[in-house]
Amino acid sequence: MGRRREAVKREVAADPKFNDVTVARFINSILKKGKKSLAERLFYGALEEIGKKTKEDPMKVFRKAVENASPLLEVRSRRVGGATYQVPVEVKSGRRLALSMRWIIAHARDRAGRAFSEKLSGEIIDAYNNTGGAIKKKEEVHRMAEANKAFAHYRW
Repeated sequence: MGRRREAVKREVAADPKFNDVTVARFINSILKKGKKSLAERLFYGALEEIGKKTKEDPMKVFRKAVENASPLLEVRSRRVGGATYQVPVEVKSGRRLALSMRWIIAHARDRAGRAFSEKLSGEIIDAYNNTGGAIKKKEEVHRMAEANKAFAHYRW
């Protein structure tokens, strides 16, 4: 990690269909090799499938899924003397959102299935129902933080 200055945060333009910055960030996370139109097509296709499967508003399902997969605590390595401790710290809101999106997309890619939009819709629905890989990852991170609660006084 650099010690010179804070990296400048770029503003993400809202997506054209829903006029939502969270959706735009999610689409940018799906991107591979700069193919944004493909990423948009995959995401919007996944939302249509979510609407068909759940019979609910797909945007509400998506927002709730991202919220459910968001971690509250994580562990950070901290060197004190010669030892390295895993210190539990609260996750900032921007990182919380980025982690939950990253986990949902990663676990959707690992799923069995044909089209990515099907896999993504399945993972979003699972996260909405508090099941699936992204939720397991969140619980694993929380368990690590809970196990290392004794080192919380090393927080900086």
